[in-house]
Amino acid sequence: MSIEEVLLAEPRGFCAGVDRAIEIVERALKLFGAPIYVRHEIVHNTYVVNDLKAKGAIFIEDLADVPPGATLVFSAHGVSKAVRVEAAQRGFRVFDATCPLVTKVHVEVAKLAKEGFEFIMIGHKGHPEVEGTMGQLSDGIYLVEDVGDVQHVRPRGDKLAVVTQTTLSVDDAAEILAEVKRCFPNVREPKKQDICYATQNRQDAVKVLAPSVDVVIVVGSPTSSNSNRLRELAQRLGTVAYMIDAASDLRAEWFDGRRCVGLTAGASAPDILVQQVIVRLRELGARSIRKMDGVVESVNFPLPRGLGDRSMAAAMPSTAHATAALTPQKP
Repeated sequence: MSIEEVLLAEPRGFCAGVDRAIEIVERALKLFGAPIYVRHEIVHNTYVVNDLKAKGAIFIEDLADVPPGATLVFSAHGVSKAVRVEAAQRGFRVFDATCPLVTKVHVEVAKLAKEGFEFIMIGHKGHPEVEGTMGQLSDGIYLVEDVGDVQHVRPRGDKLAVVTQTTLSVDDAAEILAEVKRCFPNVREPKKQDICYATQNRQDAVKVLAPSVDVVIVVGSPTSSNSNRLRELAQRLGTVAYMIDAASDLRAEWFDGRRCVGLTAGASAPDILVQQVIVRLRELGARSIRKMDGVVESVNFPLPRGLGDRSMAAAMPSTAHATAALTPQKP
């Protein structure tokens, strides 16, 4: 084993939207008691989901599985208009943990649709955020996953706007957007880029990290879009990269002949997992741990009404987010 140094990306791990979503579930459990029902995984991380299950959260996909009068939380990825209507009709107490940056996209879609716009959405088919955003409208929104898909878009009118999934590769989205603008020169772009500040910051950090190391380890669950994009980015930059759910996934042979290891984590991965990976890398021979210089994040998103003042957080320690080493940054 030849590891000499582990270089930590900065920033990495939890973003403000993830921190807020987890806190919403934990406060609901404290105020209303278990069980609290959550539509879809609150965030795409196995550790976080299992931690909340142990505290009394029940994760469901179909609202028919939620009993009358129950408390329901919408996940950070957002939901379609139809899901909101059904939840209201069924009379649940609802708390919305949709990331405010996703909500911003939903608001923009609703506003422009009233002005007669159709939409191209850049995103990954089947991802819950994409389903939620496209579900804001009954029609007139077209999904493109790559440059080739743009050629098949046939809008009915000449008023067209573009929105994107917030957790995409910044570079891939830019490439697809360039093709959209080539095919539809008058397309309306968002006033601000839809890809969230945390996704961009973590990708920017990997762009600095990857060329400086021999192998990159990304902590994140397989279902996490932003974590997958970090791994892909490192590989695109020519550095071998692996994505792991936990320290137990590490394989000693990955580090044979590799002196410097880069370590980062997706926006839904808690810092406790990073610390466990560091412990395992030390066991495999790593001699020193060094943090990169990077952006210091400082965003805080407000909680929904009915969950108490933020000062209550001090009385609600959570392994999942109290150990996170980041405070998110304003976009």
